[in-house]
Amino acid sequence: MNVTIIGAGLGGLTLARVLHVHGIPVTVHEAESSPMARMQGGMLDIHDYNGQLAVEAAGLEDEFRELILEGRQAMRILDRDANLLYEKTDDGTGGRPEVQRGELRRMLLDALPEGTVRWGHKAAGARTLDDGRHEVTFEDGTSVVTDLLVGADGAWSKVRPLLTDATPVYEGTAFVETYLFLADSRHPETAKAVGGGSMVAHGGSPDEGINAHRESGDTLHTYVSLNRPLDWFTAIDFTDPAASAARVAAEFEGWAPELTALITDGDTTPVLRPHYSLPVGLRWARVPGVTLVGDAAHLAPPNGEGANLAMLDGAELGQALAAHPGDVEAAIAQYEEAMFVRAATPIDDAVLLESLFGDDVPETLLELVRGE
Repeated sequence: MNVTIIGAGLGGLTLARVLHVHGIPVTVHEAESSPMARMQGGMLDIHDYNGQLAVEAAGLEDEFRELILEGRQAMRILDRDANLLYEKTDDGTGGRPEVQRGELRRMLLDALPEGTVRWGHKAAGARTLDDGRHEVTFEDGTSVVTDLLVGADGAWSKVRPLLTDATPVYEGTAFVETYLFLADSRHPETAKAVGGGSMVAHGGSPDEGINAHRESGDTLHTYVSLNRPLDWFTAIDFTDPAASAARVAAEFEGWAPELTALITDGDTTPVLRPHYSLPVGLRWARVPGVTLVGDAAHLAPPNGEGANLAMLDGAELGQALAAHPGDVEAAIAQYEEAMFVRAATPIDDAVLLESLFGDDVPETLLELVRGE
């Protein structure tokens, strides 16, 4: 069986690793020119009920534990004046240890045979051939024909059109991403407000919020959340760091300066991250020899589950293929049915909160989650 994965994100690499564990050859094609071609995002909390199951399936539990940043499961909830509404320390018992996305990706890459990933192969399109196999063409003019094609290529997947005509739609919200470096010495009040883990600041309206977390060392990574029409964001020149930061910060007039400093004093150019989604409950008729994992299959606005679900998709597909030697269609059908159900099931706040707080979930936090 010839397996081709498009996309070397967490879902595609988890699938490749699980296939490798079971002795199934695989090739991954990735648009980026190298593993370090761009920043790989910030912190990820890898959950004990999905993401960590994928790590186990990949046989990388020890390597994963080496990546965990101690203390980062701590949480602070503030109001717009930086008053503390709730605080949870990290006692090491939570089910959502934090790791850097880039290091997690590197762990998976290092666990694959050299040459598994073909860098600089940006997919331009895919088609089904007369013999039932699938061809992917790349922007450099090359192409590949495969028996089994897996789209792990994210929101704007080039493989998805083989299965469905569904396309992502804007959800009405976006993040603006910024970083503060050496925050403890350069911005001590802001560093204190964020604390040792994550911080969420609410202003009394669901339309604005500031979310930040401490990465390795004293780097603060911020996602400014705004509920605005897409054309509101496109009117901002994000190639002008000072002007774009000032425009975004203007939406937080009157907020505590230690919070707005996460926007105005950022050390990187603000990056716009609009939130798109595919229809909830999206399914497609079985097409022989092709399927999707992660955002390519069930894109949703950020909710803390995306990376975890992508990894679990990859792990379960790999396990299904290993469990059905010689019967690819049975394997894909088994995987897709479980994935469809999982993707259509609303995230259970009780499960999320239990993974954070065990059996003692504070009432104040329950009220925030319920919007009370």
